[in-house]
Amino acid sequence: MDLSSSVAVVTGANRGLGREFARQLVELGATVFAGARNPASLDVPGATPLPLDITDPDQVAEAARIASDANLVINNAGVSTFARLVDGDLADIRKEMETNYFGTLHMVRAFAPVLKISGRGAFLNVSSVMAWLGYEHSNTYGASKAAVWALSNGLRAELSGDGIQVSSLFLASTDTDMMADVDVPKNDPADVVRIALEGLAAGEQEILADQAAVDLKATLSQDRGRFSGAR
Repeated sequence: MDLSSSVAVVTGANRGLGREFARQLVELGATVFAGARNPASLDVPGATPLPLDITDPDQVAEAARIASDANLVINNAGVSTFARLVDGDLADIRKEMETNYFGTLHMVRAFAPVLKISGRGAFLNVSSVMAWLGYEHSNTYGASKAAVWALSNGLRAELSGDGIQVSSLFLASTDTDMMADVDVPKNDPADVVRIALEGLAAGEQEILADQAAVDLKATLSQDRGRFSGAR
């Protein structure tokens, strides 16, 4: 995919990975719609602010109307409450699934017809290594990201005849607001986005942004009880 001539919609573009996706795409020459619940929080020069709460189907539909020439959608917006499966607050767990999975699905359902028009569009869905492992916390987040992984796999089958590329991004702990209070080694968001865009341009279906993602993917056929880690 030629990113320099793309028309891209980036969700959650007001901070973290989303802001970096928008910034690097603008640098490459793409036309960028930067989505956020609060457009006033967007500060990427050259990007067009787009009011967008991905949990609101009406706002998502309006975004698809505004960005009607889009041929790239980066489903980056997400939330982590660090809830546990057994005793976590169900409201937190539902929030993660509504945002990370259903929000991504809203975007896909609204923008798939838009991307079909060009016959050369692409979705990039941001997942996580937490989709592949269990930990002492954040397993509800992991479940939502595993759902995004399954969603991406299913989309490839459903959209295979429409010329639409579906790529998934997997990464371990990255230096964003989501991970600000967690004291672990972290990726540089700029590096993650650069690797993601290179993989997207090359047509890769699953893009592994760091060594942790590479190592965990290689263990998927092994006994999962032997492995632990964190997003």
